This record gives sequence, structure tokens and C-alpha cells, in this order.
Amino acid sequence: MALALGLWFSPVPEGLTPSAWHLFALFVAAIVSVVIGALPILTSSVLALAAAVLTGTLAPAKAYSGFANGTILLIVVAFLVARAVVKCGLSERLGYLVVSVFGRSTLGLSYSIFLVDGVIAPAFPSNTARSGVLYPLVRSVAEAAGARPGEEGRRRLGSFLMFSGIASLSLSSALWFTAMAGNPLGAEIARSYGLQIGFGSWFVASSVPTLAAMALLPLVLFKVLAPEVTATPEAPRAARQAVAAMGPLSAHEKVVAATFVGMVGLWASASTLGLDSTAVAFLGLGVLLASGVLTLGDIAKEGDVLATFIWFAVLFTLSGQLNELGFMAYLGERLAAALGGVSPAVAGVVLVVAYVLLHYLFVSQTAHLLALFGVFLDVGVKLGVPVAPLGFLLLFATNFFSTNTPQGSSANLLFAGSGYLSQGELYRLGALTTAFNLVLYLVVGIPWLLLVTR
Repeated sequence: MALALGLWFSPVPEGLTPSAWHLFALFVAAIVSVVIGALPILTSSVLALAAAVLTGTLAPAKAYSGFANGTILLIVVAFLVARAVVKCGLSERLGYLVVSVFGRSTLGLSYSIFLVDGVIAPAFPSNTARSGVLYPLVRSVAEAAGARPGEEGRRRLGSFLMFSGIASLSLSSALWFTAMAGNPLGAEIARSYGLQIGFGSWFVASSVPTLAAMALLPLVLFKVLAPEVTATPEAPRAARQAVAAMGPLSAHEKVVAATFVGMVGLWASASTLGLDSTAVAFLGLGVLLASGVLTLGDIAKEGDVLATFIWFAVLFTLSGQLNELGFMAYLGERLAAALGGVSPAVAGVVLVVAYVLLHYLFVSQTAHLLALFGVFLDVGVKLGVPVAPLGFLLLFATNFFSTNTPQGSSANLLFAGSGYLSQGELYRLGALTTAFNLVLYLVVGIPWLLLVTR
């Protein structure tokens, strides 16, 4: 409250409208209250929304627009579909199968998550849709390893595996040109600055820093979270016995498996066939309801889904309106003025670091890219920064900074709402992971990009 009121009544900076400054005050106060543990994220977000409307900062129609956003609805439906995978027992079976192959160590389970995600990522232009595929697998692996939400015995093990899923999605999206919807969009913006990016050139540029991050990040998370169990030499044999004891697939498992495969196929070909990913998710949910695999009673038990839907829709809206009101463009202009006179090398690094830090104000990777990528690239070019290394680094950052907050990407939401990770853990681990990736991409990525983009 003190932060919100202090900013609200501060003089409005020249170049900003009062509405933009007041919305910034509400948004920052909401995020900070969660980071310091003063309020839950649902409470802080709905209070910010109410204040924005009641003070006239936002019109009601704009303030509530996030509740009709297709991406947010996709997340909600993906939660429910994932529930069906768990309910019918298919997730348990999948978890045991993964453990039977990779389960000799906890670290091996994390690497299996990164591997599976990295392999399927090129076929998914929506990382949100891909999270709907990866999340049930990660949850089943966690449960097969003995970690369950709300149980303290192996809580850190569950946190480690769940955050491995979040981290994996951020890096697989950076590895492949077609793994996140914003990547081709960013390439189109970069084209106007003379930077030509295609599937092959993207992979060559991203391969060394991104594969290095994928190789090292599970180790970092393993050290930080220190799972209760590290070596599980008997787990693969026990997992194979458990699969055998489950017997053949049940009728419900077959329905869920067929529905899930169909959804994955339609998601993977959505851009080619011109399909809406959210409609595909609703189709899958309809099939599961019609077949009786899911019931209205099952949906009624998913209280966390409603809470996630509300707070993410609110923060998505507030972030988008900050951009519409010109706050982000204002930041870009101030940054360009502040960097006047510094060397191109220093300017390039400062631009990338600032671009990453500013994602704390966004609830969408694509919105961030649309608001700031062109601004930052233009500032860099004017300051003499080579366009190819800067352009690629900003585009890779658009993916790896998605871990910085639970709302940093819609792809995080299934994992953030799993019950394995607290809000405080999500922010702390997100900051650590983003900082690690930022340093690695600067240290490893810059020399590599200078070499391959000559």
C-alpha cells in the first residue's frame, strides 16, 4: 500500500500520462507484495484491478478483457485435460515408464524432462500448448518418484522436477525457431534492420549457448534445491514391476491416450492448418467429458484452476495496458538517452540486461517482444552495436527470461499451479535461473554469435 500510494502521488514523469504512471504504481505494488510475501498473488492482483477501475485509471471493458483471452482459456482447459490424465491412471503409468529408463538418479529424471521437451519442441509453435503435453508427464514422474503435493517427505524432489519443466520450456523455446510463437514474429521485425533469420540460421546461432544451458541448468537446480533423494538405483526395476502390475491399458486410459495424441497432433499442425490452439483444447475437453473420463464433479474439485485463471488474466491485462498507454516506449526512449556516448560493446550488454529485467513488468513473452524488441534493436543499431549478435541475444532472451516470475509466461502456469512450488520459491528460483541463463548467454553466446554471424 505504501509503495502504491508513494508512486501514485509522485510527480508524473515528463512524457507519460497520469493514467500510465498510476497503472505502473498499481502493477509494481501488486508484484512487490507477492515477492516479499505480504499478499498472495490472487489477492494482490484483484486488489490492483479493482483500484485501476475504481480510480478511473482503466475503463472496465479494458480492465476485464483478459478474461476472454484465448491463451488464458487454453491454460485453464489444459489444467482440466491434465486432470484426466492423472485420474485415469495414465500419468502414473507414464511416470513409471520414464523412471524405468532414466530413474537411476534424481538428476537423470530432470535431464529426461529437458530431453523430451527438446525433442518435441520444434513441432509446437505454442509453448503454452507444449506445456499441456509436458506437465502431465512431469507430474507423473514426480509422483512415481514418491513426491506428492502437500506431503513433506519428498517436497524438494517434487519442486526440483516441476521447476525443471518450467526451465526446460524456456530453453527449448530458445533452441528452435518454431518452438515459440514470438520467434518468427521477432525475425520479421529484425528483417527491417537487415537481419535475415530462418530455421537453420536460428538453430546455428542458438545451438552452442542453449545446449550449454540445457546441460548445466539441471545441475544448478539440483544443487540449489537439494532433493531429499539423489541416487535411486533400484527405481528402474521397481518401476518396471509397477507397470507390469498395472496390467493392460484400461478403457479410460485408451480414451485419454487417443484424445491426447489427437490434441498433440492438431496443436503441432495448428499453424499449417490454420487451427486455433484453444479450440483444439476445448475439443479434447469435450471428448473427455462426453466419454465420462471427466465428470462435472472432477471439474468442481479443481479450485486452483479458477484462482490461476483470475490472477493471470488480471496481470495479463494490466501488463498489456501498460504497453498500450505508452509506458514501455517511454522506458526505451529514456534508455537510449542514458546510453549515449558509451562504447557499442557496453551498450549491447546493457541493452540485453535491461531487456531481461523489464520482463518483470510483463505477463506475456509475445507482448514484451512487440513492445520492446524493435525499440531496443533500434537503440542498439544507432549506438553502433552489431545488429546480428544483438538481435539474436534479444530474441533468445525473450525465451529464457520467461522463468523469472510464475506469470512470466503462460507456459509456466500449469507447473506453478501444481502445488509443488510456493510463490516464494517460484520467484527465487526464477530470478536465479534467469540470472544464470543471462550470464551464460552473454559469456558463451556473444563469442559464438560473433563467429557465426560474420
